[in-house]
Amino acid sequence: MKPISISLSPNIEKDDIKLTFKLLFSPWKWKKNKAVERLEGKFKKYLGVRYAFAFNSGRSALMAILYSLGIDREDEVLLQAFTCNAAVNPILAVGARPVFVDVDETINIDPDDLKKKVTPQTKAIMVQHTFGYPAKMERVLKIAKENELFLIEDCAHSLGVGYYNKKVGTFGDVAFFSFGRDKIISSVFGGMAVTNNKKIAEKIKEFQSKISYPSNFWIFQQLLHPIMVNYFVLPAYGIGSNFGRIVLGGFHKFSILSKAVYKKEKKGEIPRCFPKRMPNALAVLALNQLEKLEKFNRHRREIVRFYKKNLKKEFKMPLAKEEEDVFPIFMKFPILVGEDTDKILKAARKRRIYLNDGWRKGPVVPPDTDISKTGYQWGCCPQAEKIAESIVNLPTHINLSKKQAKKIVNFFNKYEKDEK
Repeated sequence: MKPISISLSPNIEKDDIKLTFKLLFSPWKWKKNKAVERLEGKFKKYLGVRYAFAFNSGRSALMAILYSLGIDREDEVLLQAFTCNAAVNPILAVGARPVFVDVDETINIDPDDLKKKVTPQTKAIMVQHTFGYPAKMERVLKIAKENELFLIEDCAHSLGVGYYNKKVGTFGDVAFFSFGRDKIISSVFGGMAVTNNKKIAEKIKEFQSKISYPSNFWIFQQLLHPIMVNYFVLPAYGIGSNFGRIVLGGFHKFSILSKAVYKKEKKGEIPRCFPKRMPNALAVLALNQLEKLEKFNRHRREIVRFYKKNLKKEFKMPLAKEEEDVFPIFMKFPILVGEDTDKILKAARKRRIYLNDGWRKGPVVPPDTDISKTGYQWGCCPQAEKIAESIVNLPTHINLSKKQAKKIVNFFNKYEKDEK
Protein backbone atom coordinates (compact mmCIF):
# COMPACT_ATOMS: atom_id res chain seq x y z
CA MET A 1 0.00 0.00 0.00
CA LYS A 2 1.17 3.50 -0.80
CA PRO A 3 1.85 5.33 2.47
CA ILE A 4 0.71 8.86 3.24
CA SER A 5 3.62 10.97 4.47
CA ILE A 6 4.09 14.63 5.32
CA SER A 7 7.85 14.52 4.67
CA LEU A 8 10.24 12.19 2.78
CA SER A 9 10.79 14.40 -0.30
CA PRO A 10 7.07 15.02 -0.81
CA ASN A 11 7.48 17.37 -3.82
CA ILE A 12 9.40 14.93 -5.97
CA GLU A 13 7.72 13.97 -9.26
CA LYS A 14 8.84 11.74 -12.13
CA ASP A 15 10.59 14.54 -14.00
CA ASP A 16 12.61 15.40 -10.87
CA ILE A 17 13.75 11.79 -10.50
CA LYS A 18 14.69 11.58 -14.17
CA LEU A 19 16.68 14.80 -13.83
CA THR A 20 18.43 13.47 -10.72
CA PHE A 21 19.50 10.31 -12.54
CA LYS A 22 21.04 12.42 -15.31
CA LEU A 23 22.93 14.55 -12.81
CA LEU A 24 24.23 11.52 -10.92
CA PHE A 25 26.03 10.39 -14.05
CA SER A 26 27.34 13.88 -14.90
CA PRO A 27 29.72 14.61 -11.99
CA TRP A 28 31.46 17.36 -13.96
CA LYS A 29 28.21 19.35 -13.55
CA TRP A 30 27.94 18.88 -9.79
CA LYS A 31 29.74 21.99 -8.54
CA LYS A 32 30.19 24.60 -11.26
CA ASN A 33 28.12 25.49 -14.30
CA LYS A 34 25.47 28.05 -15.16
CA ALA A 35 22.47 26.81 -13.17
CA VAL A 36 23.21 28.85 -10.02
CA GLU A 37 23.34 32.09 -11.96
CA ARG A 38 20.08 31.21 -13.75
CA LEU A 39 18.39 30.35 -10.45
CA GLU A 40 19.46 33.64 -8.88
CA GLY A 41 18.18 35.51 -11.95
CA LYS A 42 14.80 33.77 -11.98
CA PHE A 43 14.43 34.33 -8.25
CA LYS A 44 15.07 38.06 -8.60
CA LYS A 45 12.51 38.28 -11.38
CA TYR A 46 9.88 36.26 -9.49
CA LEU A 47 10.13 38.31 -6.29
CA GLY A 48 10.88 41.63 -7.97
CA VAL A 49 14.05 42.19 -5.93
CA ARG A 50 17.39 43.65 -7.00
CA TYR A 51 19.73 41.04 -5.52
CA ALA A 52 19.62 37.28 -4.89
CA PHE A 53 22.39 34.94 -3.73
CA ALA A 54 22.15 31.14 -3.69
CA PHE A 55 23.59 28.92 -0.94
CA ASN A 56 23.51 25.22 -0.11
CA SER A 57 20.83 25.74 2.56
CA GLY A 58 18.60 28.31 4.19
CA ARG A 59 20.83 28.33 7.27
CA SER A 60 23.87 29.13 5.10
CA ALA A 61 21.89 32.04 3.61
CA LEU A 62 21.02 33.21 7.14
CA MET A 63 24.68 33.07 8.17
CA ALA A 64 25.52 35.29 5.20
CA ILE A 65 22.77 37.71 6.23
CA LEU A 66 23.98 37.96 9.83
CA TYR A 67 27.46 38.69 8.51
CA SER A 68 26.11 41.33 6.13
CA LEU A 69 24.30 43.13 8.97
CA GLY A 70 27.35 43.13 11.23
CA ILE A 71 25.56 41.19 13.95
CA ASP A 72 28.15 40.20 16.53
CA ARG A 73 28.74 39.47 20.19
CA GLU A 74 26.47 41.21 22.72
CA ASP A 75 23.82 41.83 20.01
CA GLU A 76 20.31 40.44 20.41
CA VAL A 77 18.19 39.02 17.63
CA LEU A 78 14.47 38.73 18.36
CA LEU A 79 12.74 35.72 16.79
CA GLN A 80 9.61 33.76 17.48
CA ALA A 81 9.41 30.63 19.57
CA PHE A 82 8.16 27.52 17.78
CA THR A 83 10.92 27.63 15.21
CA CYS A 84 13.58 25.25 13.92
CA ASN A 85 17.03 25.00 15.49
CA ALA A 86 18.42 25.77 12.00
CA ALA A 87 17.11 29.34 12.48
CA VAL A 88 18.65 29.67 15.94
CA ASN A 89 22.11 28.14 15.50
CA PRO A 90 23.46 30.75 13.05
CA ILE A 91 22.65 33.45 15.63
CA LEU A 92 24.55 31.50 18.28
CA ALA A 93 27.42 30.90 15.86
CA VAL A 94 28.18 34.63 15.50
CA GLY A 95 28.08 35.05 19.28
CA ALA A 96 24.79 36.95 19.35
CA ARG A 97 21.90 36.18 21.69
CA PRO A 98 18.59 34.83 20.39
CA VAL A 99 15.66 36.30 22.31
CA PHE A 100 12.45 34.35 21.87
CA VAL A 101 9.09 36.05 21.33
CA ASP A 102 5.72 34.36 21.86
CA VAL A 103 3.31 33.63 19.01
CA ASP A 104 -0.16 34.83 18.13
CA GLU A 105 -3.21 32.88 17.01
CA THR A 106 -1.62 32.18 13.57
CA ILE A 107 1.53 30.68 15.13
CA ASN A 108 3.47 33.75 13.98
CA ILE A 109 5.39 36.28 16.03
CA ASP A 110 3.14 38.20 18.44
CA PRO A 111 3.68 41.96 17.89
CA ASP A 112 2.61 42.77 21.46
CA ASP A 113 5.19 40.45 23.00
CA LEU A 114 7.75 41.57 20.41
CA LYS A 115 7.41 45.18 21.48
CA LYS A 116 7.97 44.24 25.13
CA LYS A 117 11.19 42.36 24.41
CA VAL A 118 13.10 45.07 22.52
CA THR A 119 16.12 46.26 24.54
CA PRO A 120 19.08 48.57 23.85
CA GLN A 121 21.05 45.44 22.86
CA THR A 122 18.52 44.42 20.19
CA LYS A 123 19.92 44.77 16.69
CA ALA A 124 17.51 42.80 14.51
CA ILE A 125 14.08 41.18 14.34
CA MET A 126 13.74 37.91 12.44
CA VAL A 127 10.13 37.26 11.45
CA GLN A 128 9.05 33.76 10.37
CA HIS A 129 5.99 33.25 8.15
CA THR A 130 5.03 29.97 9.76
CA PHE A 131 3.91 27.20 7.38
CA GLY A 132 3.31 29.78 4.66
CA TYR A 133 0.92 32.07 6.56
CA PRO A 134 2.22 35.67 6.68
CA ALA A 135 2.98 37.40 9.94
CA LYS A 136 1.40 40.76 10.82
CA MET A 137 4.02 42.66 8.86
CA GLU A 138 2.57 46.17 9.20
CA ARG A 139 2.95 46.00 12.99
CA VAL A 140 6.33 44.26 12.87
CA LEU A 141 7.63 46.86 10.39
CA LYS A 142 6.46 49.67 12.66
CA ILE A 143 8.28 48.21 15.66
CA ALA A 144 11.47 47.72 13.61
CA LYS A 145 11.33 51.28 12.28
CA GLU A 146 10.57 52.89 15.67
CA ASN A 147 13.56 51.13 17.23
CA GLU A 148 15.91 51.40 14.21
CA LEU A 149 16.27 47.63 13.95
CA PHE A 150 17.14 45.47 10.97
CA LEU A 151 14.26 43.30 9.80
CA ILE A 152 15.08 39.80 8.50
CA GLU A 153 12.30 37.74 6.93
CA ASP A 154 12.51 34.00 7.44
CA CYS A 155 10.70 32.78 4.33
CA ALA A 156 11.76 29.14 4.59
CA HIS A 157 8.07 28.12 4.55
CA SER A 158 6.61 30.81 2.35
CA LEU A 159 7.81 31.08 -1.25
CA GLY A 160 4.93 32.67 -3.16
CA VAL A 161 2.97 33.96 -0.17
CA GLY A 162 1.17 37.24 -0.85
CA TYR A 163 0.46 40.00 1.65
CA TYR A 164 -1.17 43.30 0.66
CA ASN A 165 -0.16 43.00 -3.01
CA LYS A 166 3.45 42.16 -2.20
CA LYS A 167 5.26 38.86 -1.80
CA VAL A 168 6.78 38.04 1.57
CA GLY A 169 10.53 38.39 1.45
CA THR A 170 10.23 41.93 0.08
CA PHE A 171 9.10 43.74 3.25
CA GLY A 172 12.24 43.66 5.37
CA ASP A 173 15.83 44.72 4.84
CA VAL A 174 16.75 41.20 3.79
CA ALA A 175 15.18 37.74 3.59
CA PHE A 176 16.12 34.11 3.16
CA PHE A 177 14.36 31.12 1.63
CA SER A 178 14.89 27.37 1.92
CA PHE A 179 14.65 24.63 -0.70
CA GLY A 180 14.87 21.82 1.84
CA ARG A 181 13.34 18.44 1.16
CA ASP A 182 9.89 19.31 2.54
CA LYS A 183 9.70 23.00 1.61
CA ILE A 184 7.52 24.74 -0.99
CA ILE A 185 10.05 23.82 -3.66
CA SER A 186 12.79 21.31 -3.00
CA SER A 187 16.34 20.59 -4.14
CA VAL A 188 16.89 18.40 -1.02
CA PHE A 189 19.14 21.16 0.37
CA GLY A 190 19.38 24.74 -0.86
CA GLY A 191 18.65 28.33 0.04
CA MET A 192 18.57 31.92 -1.16
CA ALA A 193 19.25 35.33 0.39
CA VAL A 194 17.51 38.34 -1.19
CA THR A 195 17.59 42.09 -0.63
CA ASN A 196 17.02 45.45 -2.31
CA ASN A 197 19.76 47.11 -0.24
CA LYS A 198 23.01 47.56 -2.19
CA LYS A 199 25.30 47.66 0.87
CA ILE A 200 23.77 44.51 2.33
CA ALA A 201 24.02 42.82 -1.08
CA GLU A 202 27.72 43.67 -1.34
CA LYS A 203 28.38 42.08 2.04
CA ILE A 204 26.40 38.94 1.18
CA LYS A 205 28.29 38.64 -2.10
CA GLU A 206 31.57 39.01 -0.22
CA PHE A 207 30.54 36.24 2.18
CA GLN A 208 29.45 34.03 -0.72
CA SER A 209 32.77 34.51 -2.51
CA LYS A 210 34.79 33.49 0.56
CA ILE A 211 33.09 30.14 1.19
CA SER A 212 33.66 26.94 -0.77
CA TYR A 213 31.38 24.43 -2.46
CA PRO A 214 30.27 21.37 -0.49
CA SER A 215 32.17 18.15 -1.09
CA ASN A 216 31.36 15.83 -3.99
CA PHE A 217 30.29 13.21 -1.46
CA TRP A 218 27.78 15.59 0.14
CA ILE A 219 26.37 16.48 -3.29
CA PHE A 220 26.19 12.77 -4.14
CA GLN A 221 24.16 12.13 -0.96
CA GLN A 222 21.64 14.80 -1.89
CA LEU A 223 21.26 13.55 -5.47
CA LEU A 224 20.62 10.05 -4.16
CA HIS A 225 17.86 11.23 -1.83
CA PRO A 226 14.91 11.53 -4.26
CA ILE A 227 15.82 8.21 -5.89
CA MET A 228 16.27 6.21 -2.70
CA VAL A 229 13.19 7.67 -1.05
CA ASN A 230 10.99 7.02 -4.08
CA TYR A 231 12.18 3.47 -4.83
CA PHE A 232 13.09 2.15 -1.37
CA VAL A 233 12.00 4.27 1.61
CA LEU A 234 8.38 5.00 0.69
CA PRO A 235 7.71 1.38 -0.39
CA ALA A 236 9.22 0.23 2.91
CA TYR A 237 6.87 2.51 4.86
CA GLY A 238 4.04 1.12 2.73
CA ILE A 239 4.78 -2.28 4.25
CA GLY A 240 4.91 -0.89 7.78
CA SER A 241 6.35 1.88 9.95
CA ASN A 242 8.96 -0.32 11.62
CA PHE A 243 10.29 -1.58 8.30
CA GLY A 244 10.33 1.96 6.92
CA ARG A 245 12.32 3.24 9.89
CA ILE A 246 14.81 0.36 9.53
CA VAL A 247 15.40 1.10 5.84
CA LEU A 248 15.70 4.87 6.28
CA GLY A 249 17.80 4.45 9.44
CA GLY A 250 20.14 2.13 7.56
CA PHE A 251 20.65 4.67 4.79
CA HIS A 252 21.47 7.31 7.42
CA LYS A 253 23.74 5.03 9.45
CA PHE A 254 25.88 4.14 6.45
CA SER A 255 25.87 7.76 5.17
CA ILE A 256 24.09 6.83 1.98
CA LEU A 257 21.67 9.66 2.73
CA SER A 258 22.07 12.72 4.95
CA LYS A 259 19.51 13.81 7.53
CA ALA A 260 17.47 16.99 7.15
CA VAL A 261 18.77 18.19 10.53
CA TYR A 262 22.22 17.05 11.60
CA LYS A 263 23.02 15.71 15.07
CA LYS A 264 25.31 18.67 15.80
CA GLU A 265 22.50 21.11 15.06
CA LYS A 266 20.42 19.59 17.84
CA LYS A 267 23.25 20.56 20.20
CA GLY A 268 23.43 24.17 19.05
CA GLU A 269 26.37 23.66 16.69
CA ILE A 270 26.95 24.19 12.96
CA PRO A 271 28.05 21.14 10.90
CA ARG A 272 31.01 21.47 8.53
CA CYS A 273 28.74 21.34 5.48
CA PHE A 274 27.41 24.84 6.33
CA PRO A 275 27.88 27.52 5.20
CA LYS A 276 28.66 26.57 1.61
CA ARG A 277 27.85 27.80 -1.87
CA MET A 278 25.00 26.22 -3.75
CA PRO A 279 26.37 23.53 -6.06
CA ASN A 280 25.25 23.55 -9.69
CA ALA A 281 23.54 20.15 -9.44
CA LEU A 282 21.14 21.26 -6.71
CA ALA A 283 20.48 24.52 -8.56
CA VAL A 284 19.35 22.43 -11.55
CA LEU A 285 16.86 20.61 -9.31
CA ALA A 286 15.65 23.89 -7.77
CA LEU A 287 15.13 25.45 -11.21
CA ASN A 288 12.98 22.51 -12.27
CA GLN A 289 10.85 22.85 -9.14
CA LEU A 290 10.60 26.62 -9.50
CA GLU A 291 8.97 26.12 -12.90
CA LYS A 292 6.24 24.13 -11.13
CA LEU A 293 5.74 26.57 -8.23
CA GLU A 294 2.30 27.86 -9.24
CA LYS A 295 1.02 24.32 -9.81
CA PHE A 296 2.35 23.27 -6.40
CA ASN A 297 0.75 26.23 -4.64
CA ARG A 298 -2.64 25.80 -6.35
CA HIS A 299 -2.65 22.19 -5.19
CA ARG A 300 -1.79 23.19 -1.62
CA ARG A 301 -4.70 25.64 -1.50
CA GLU A 302 -7.11 23.03 -2.90
CA ILE A 303 -6.08 20.48 -0.27
CA VAL A 304 -6.50 23.05 2.51
CA ARG A 305 -9.97 23.97 1.26
CA PHE A 306 -10.83 20.27 1.47
CA TYR A 307 -9.49 20.04 5.06
CA LYS A 308 -11.35 23.16 6.16
CA LYS A 309 -14.62 21.96 4.66
CA ASN A 310 -14.50 18.38 5.94
CA LEU A 311 -12.65 18.35 9.28
CA LYS A 312 -14.98 18.53 12.25
CA LYS A 313 -15.23 21.90 13.95
CA GLU A 314 -13.93 20.45 17.23
CA PHE A 315 -10.41 20.81 15.86
CA LYS A 316 -8.83 24.22 16.14
CA MET A 317 -7.32 25.29 12.83
CA PRO A 318 -4.93 28.23 13.43
CA LEU A 319 -4.47 29.00 9.72
CA ALA A 320 -8.10 28.55 8.63
CA LYS A 321 -9.04 32.21 9.02
CA GLU A 322 -9.56 34.02 5.73
CA GLU A 323 -8.37 37.62 5.61
CA GLU A 324 -8.62 40.17 2.85
CA ASP A 325 -5.24 40.88 1.20
CA VAL A 326 -3.67 37.81 2.85
CA PHE A 327 -2.76 35.01 0.43
CA PRO A 328 -1.16 32.08 2.28
CA ILE A 329 0.43 29.04 0.66
CA PHE A 330 0.18 26.38 3.44
CA MET A 331 3.41 24.42 3.37
CA LYS A 332 1.59 22.35 6.01
CA PHE A 333 -1.86 22.70 7.54
CA PRO A 334 -1.75 22.57 11.35
CA ILE A 335 -4.56 21.48 13.60
CA LEU A 336 -4.60 21.65 17.40
CA VAL A 337 -5.96 18.40 18.74
CA GLY A 338 -5.99 18.97 22.48
CA GLU A 339 -4.83 15.40 23.00
CA ASP A 340 -1.62 13.44 23.45
CA THR A 341 -0.09 13.85 19.98
CA ASP A 342 2.12 10.79 20.45
CA LYS A 343 -1.04 8.69 20.90
CA ILE A 344 -2.72 10.17 17.82
CA LEU A 345 0.34 9.77 15.60
CA LYS A 346 0.74 6.17 16.73
CA ALA A 347 -2.86 5.42 15.78
CA ALA A 348 -2.34 7.12 12.41
CA ARG A 349 0.79 5.06 11.72
CA LYS A 350 -1.25 1.87 12.02
CA ARG A 351 -3.20 3.13 9.00
CA ARG A 352 0.03 4.00 7.14
CA ILE A 353 -0.50 7.72 7.70
CA TYR A 354 2.85 9.23 8.75
CA LEU A 355 2.40 12.74 10.13
CA ASN A 356 5.34 13.15 12.50
CA ASP A 357 7.27 15.93 10.76
CA GLY A 358 9.19 17.05 13.86
CA TRP A 359 7.32 20.35 14.22
CA ARG A 360 5.89 19.63 17.68
CA LYS A 361 6.63 18.97 21.38
CA GLY A 362 8.80 22.03 22.04
CA PRO A 363 9.44 25.73 21.32
CA VAL A 364 12.53 24.85 19.25
CA VAL A 365 12.17 21.84 16.96
CA PRO A 366 12.85 19.00 16.19
CA PRO A 367 11.70 17.61 19.55
CA ASP A 368 15.11 16.08 20.39
CA THR A 369 16.83 19.48 20.19
CA ASP A 370 18.75 20.30 23.38
CA ILE A 371 16.71 23.35 24.41
CA SER A 372 19.33 24.41 26.95
CA LYS A 373 21.78 25.03 24.09
CA THR A 374 19.41 27.39 22.24
CA GLY A 375 19.10 30.00 24.99
CA TYR A 376 15.38 29.39 25.37
CA GLN A 377 14.00 29.83 28.90
CA TRP A 378 10.97 27.67 29.63
CA GLY A 379 7.92 29.76 30.41
CA CYS A 380 9.00 32.81 28.40
CA CYS A 381 6.62 31.97 25.53
CA PRO A 382 3.64 30.11 27.05
CA GLN A 383 1.44 30.26 23.94
CA ALA A 384 4.18 28.70 21.77
CA GLU A 385 4.76 25.97 24.34
CA LYS A 386 1.03 25.21 24.52
CA ILE A 387 0.71 24.98 20.73
CA ALA A 388 3.78 22.76 20.46
CA GLU A 389 2.16 20.23 22.79
CA SER A 390 -1.10 19.95 20.83
CA ILE A 391 -0.14 20.50 17.18
CA VAL A 392 -0.38 17.95 14.40
CA ASN A 393 0.48 19.04 10.86
CA LEU A 394 -1.40 17.72 7.85
CA PRO A 395 0.30 17.36 4.45
CA THR A 396 -0.56 19.59 1.49
CA HIS A 397 2.16 18.60 -0.99
CA ILE A 398 1.78 17.79 -4.67
CA ASN A 399 1.89 14.00 -4.18
CA LEU A 400 -1.07 14.03 -1.79
CA SER A 401 -4.27 13.14 -3.66
CA LYS A 402 -7.80 14.14 -2.66
CA LYS A 403 -8.44 10.47 -1.92
CA GLN A 404 -5.54 10.43 0.54
CA ALA A 405 -6.66 13.73 2.07
CA LYS A 406 -10.08 12.17 2.59
CA LYS A 407 -8.43 9.23 4.36
CA ILE A 408 -6.67 11.68 6.70
CA VAL A 409 -9.91 13.56 7.40
CA ASN A 410 -11.82 10.32 8.05
CA PHE A 411 -9.12 9.20 10.47
CA PHE A 412 -9.25 12.39 12.53
CA ASN A 413 -13.03 12.69 12.50
CA LYS A 414 -13.41 9.06 13.57
CA TYR A 415 -10.63 9.39 16.15
CA GLU A 416 -12.40 12.35 17.70
CA LYS A 417 -15.67 10.38 17.82
CA ASP A 418 -14.06 7.24 19.27
CA GLU A 419 -12.29 9.24 21.97
CA LYS A 420 -15.59 10.76 23.08
